Amino acid sequence: MSQTQGEIILVTGGARSGKSAFAERYAAAHGKRIAYIATAQIFDEEMRYRVALHRKRRPSVWQTYEAPFAAEQAIGQAAAASDTILFDCVTIYLSNLLCSLEERQLEDEALVYAKAEEAVGRLIIAVREAGVRCIFVTNEVGAGIVPEHRLSRLYRDVAGRANQQLAQAAKAVYLTVAGIPVDVKKLSEA
Repeated sequence: MSQTQGEIILVTGGARSGKSAFAERYAAAHGKRIAYIATAQIFDEEMRYRVALHRKRRPSVWQTYEAPFAAEQAIGQAAAASDTILFDCVTIYLSNLLCSLEERQLEDEALVYAKAEEAVGRLIIAVREAGVRCIFVTNEVGAGIVPEHRLSRLYRDVAGRANQQLAQAAKAVYLTVAGIPVDVKKLSEA
């Protein structure tokens, strides 16, 4: 796949696995003009602290785009001035989507799955059309215990499906474990 067609790199792992730090290093090593798409919304002090840590780690020359919703538009905007985009993160983006749905919509699992698949599909199309490299950071949320609540299980399932959708479109898929990235897509081809 040539860079002009868009290139997707997926970085996944558990909480505090080092995935964002690895994605930042990858972007810095492979891009000259880097854009950062942030999907988090700040609702409390803990999230304010987490966002501040991410901001502190990023070089000041990286252009930041806040995109908790309709991030495909931010990808298009960022691509106009960048050759590499770091999208952090997919699972927060999906959480924003689920939280924006009405309770009756959340009762219809097929509808929720379709909305999430469409949202991720729009991200993939935006990268392809923009012709840039985009590094998507996401979480492996299904590796733990089965969540007690229905919405949490739905979120886990939506995230897992989205990760698979992105992995299929990705040139490389890195799983970070204890700060060590492993290219699992490359391993799967061996």
